Amino acid sequence: MLPALSIGVVAAAAVSYAGLCTMWPTSQLYGASVTGEARSSKRLALTYDDGPNDPYTGHLLEVLARHDVKATFFMIGNFVEQRPQIARDVYNAGHAIGNHSYSHPNLIFVGEKELRSQLERTQKAIADAGCGTPTLFRPPFGGRNPRTFGVVREFGLTPIMWRVTCYDWSATSSESIVKKANAQIKGGDVILLHDGGHLAMGTDRSHTVKATDEIIRRYKGEGYEFVTVPQMMSR
Repeated sequence: MLPALSIGVVAAAAVSYAGLCTMWPTSQLYGASVTGEARSSKRLALTYDDGPNDPYTGHLLEVLARHDVKATFFMIGNFVEQRPQIARDVYNAGHAIGNHSYSHPNLIFVGEKELRSQLERTQKAIADAGCGTPTLFRPPFGGRNPRTFGVVREFGLTPIMWRVTCYDWSATSSESIVKKANAQIKGGDVILLHDGGHLAMGTDRSHTVKATDEIIRRYKGEGYEFVTVPQMMSR
């Protein structure tokens, strides 16, 4: 009885672990992804999901320009089609742009045919907006299944996750975002933030805009350099 019970416990733990890894940002169980570089690095990569978002992506661009910082924006294809000029503003300002799917589904539950459609439509939307062809991909919610990243790589896209989660999508103040960032940043980190919300255009990201200014001020003052994800990957 005991051996059988032990096997059952191990099997249950394995299933639980496998499920956890579908959403855990730093897990490599379902394929390699970029989450940052060595902890000894004095470089940080700010990343923003769910844009372009009118007007907050524009406000964020103003903050980044004021500090001469380049970031990486993972855009939703449907929103790019709605606001192509904002996407061009991001691109023309020298920021990196990645594919964040067309309609932001949780890819854990998406079949290969739909995944390919999500990738293709977003690649086209970004290219049609005059922003080049993305080479980066971030899964909505961070969700992926064993097949997801294999298909993503077939499109010439590199999966990008993150090490620092700021929980800005539910934040009630910029201070709470900064506090969560400060508790996690060690160096060489890809930092997850949002310039939009996947449900609708116009999602309020004013707290994120203010928090971005505060994060840049602090870490530049401590000798850190802010880079895009491609710049981090090039090293």
